[in-house]
Amino acid sequence: MPEISARPEIEALKPYAPGRSIAEIQDHYGLSQVIKMASNENPLGASPLVREAIGRHAALAFRYPQGGNPRLIKALAAFHRVDANRLVVGNGSDEIIDLLIRILAVPGRDSLACFEPCFSIYPIQGRISGVEVRRCPLEKDFSFNFDALLGLVDASTRLVFVTTPDNPSGWCPARGAVRDLARRLARLAPHCLLVVDEAYMDFAENEADHSLLAARELPDNTAFLRTFSKSFGLAGLRLGYGVLPPALAACYWRARLPFSVNILAEEAGLAALADTAFREATLAAVRNGRAVLQAGLTALGCTVWPSAANFLLFRLPAGAGPAEGCFEALLRRGIIIRPLKSYNLPDHLRVSVGEEHENAAFLAAMRDILHGEKA
Repeated sequence: MPEISARPEIEALKPYAPGRSIAEIQDHYGLSQVIKMASNENPLGASPLVREAIGRHAALAFRYPQGGNPRLIKALAAFHRVDANRLVVGNGSDEIIDLLIRILAVPGRDSLACFEPCFSIYPIQGRISGVEVRRCPLEKDFSFNFDALLGLVDASTRLVFVTTPDNPSGWCPARGAVRDLARRLARLAPHCLLVVDEAYMDFAENEADHSLLAARELPDNTAFLRTFSKSFGLAGLRLGYGVLPPALAACYWRARLPFSVNILAEEAGLAALADTAFREATLAAVRNGRAVLQAGLTALGCTVWPSAANFLLFRLPAGAGPAEGCFEALLRRGIIIRPLKSYNLPDHLRVSVGEEHENAAFLAAMRDILHGEKA
């Protein structure tokens, strides 16, 4: 009997590597309490208004959501002060990334370009779609070389992905540099879309200094992605959105599965947008915690890269042993951070900003691991 086999592109894929879960670590190490600082989640959890909205609408779980999620679209258009015909929503921004590739790129003919390392969904979904993926190495300080990135673009290139602030480093270029990239790309390849993924942008100290979207500069060849997973605290409900050129947004709605944003996610998104106090508290907690972690890790001799996101990239001091060993030592103490082997950065680690007591526990554990100093 013939064997059913997948396409070669699928057989060759390396799957997305998520962070370790709390339940997994509790079970493996026999721990009752675990702190997770691995997946860039909201340190304050979900908004009280969100939790109330989910409970209030739980009885409607048997209903389909309204097609096109018009209430959410209207709220997002008001939030960003952009035309509603530019807005799209998806089952996480991952769905929007996937659909943009499939809408624009012809399998076996077209290409996309992105940095290396970068958010792995870009190359994974590109390869799943049968699109050539071209990678441009980051600079040694994890900054962007836009000249080199543009050097990968030719007549076959339909999408260029840039994450700002970047993951896993937190690097964030100035708004003018991104504007210049969009202009140069438009001249070089008028058929190519620049996708600026701003999942972490609201954690920057001054959003408008870095974000074209926040400044309401919307080049005709540029799409902006945002998410409810980070500052809005809805990672488990999978809700993302994009601000696209209007014609492309219309194509997205034709291609998107009809009810990919479920009714509870939509209600939670509306409540999250309304709870401005919770979001401001989140941004303050992340910015303050980021400074504490930066200072604490630096004092321990670690190399810490500047970050505008809700996480820090760091490397252990010379002679401290392998990063993987530190990661495992933290797990045994009930603290999960992110090793970066899947980003081809085996000597680096990434830690998400937590609540005040979580940041303190992490730094105390790091002092113990690196210097044998008990808190």
